[in-house]
Amino acid sequence: MKTKDKKELHSKSLTELKTLVMGTLDLLSDLKLSKSQNKLKNTRQIFVKRKEVAQILTIIREKELLEGLKGW
Repeated sequence: MKTKDKKELHSKSLTELKTLVMGTLDLLSDLKLSKSQNKLKNTRQIFVKRKEVAQILTIIREKELLEGLKGW
């Protein structure tokens, strides 16, 4: 994921990020299924999608923690 894409993720709301994670996880499961059926040519996509999910979840957690600190 490019730096520009990461900056765009930081500007999105929590609900948008959560829907993005769900969509990416669905795509990841489709990729895994394709790999198991020997239809997937580029297996590197699985690694890239897993990394994207981790980055999005990290941003979600950061936003949740910041919201928690604001209530302090």
